[in-house]
Amino acid sequence: MKHKINFILNNEEITHEVAANRTLLDVIREDFDLTGAKEGCGAGECGACTILVDRKPINACLMLAVEADGKEILTIEGLSVNNKLDQIQQAFIDHAALQCGYCTPGMIMSGKALLMDNPSPTEEEVKEAISGNLCRCTGYKKIVEAIMEVADKTNSAR
Repeated sequence: MKHKINFILNNEEITHEVAANRTLLDVIREDFDLTGAKEGCGAGECGACTILVDRKPINACLMLAVEADGKEILTIEGLSVNNKLDQIQQAFIDHAALQCGYCTPGMIMSGKALLMDNPSPTEEEVKEAISGNLCRCTGYKKIVEAIMEVADKTNSAR
């Protein structure tokens, strides 16, 4: 049995039918071809599938698609506007805060959620915000530096 759900995906209103047992990760990847969020562990442990639901970071592998009804969803693909990268995406590039790239979308989304909620985080708050995201390649130093750079730029602009 399929369920009709209505939600906003990357600023676009969507009406979609989904089976009750499909995860939001499967729906956004398979039905909408938004493949930035990755399935790493499938158990909510690695953060590779992190997206924002109503501005909060969630593991899309743990959320059923039917739970997205009435929600606003933002994926890594929705951060750029008019082919211009979001400043946090650019900061990850500028700081070489990635290697294989598998964890990068989830890290960026966790960092983005933090900065949306707290534009002036401390380094410890950044570390806490990304603590649910595992990176097996880079370590976390450059990732934290990238997020802190965006916080610094935001504060300088005020």
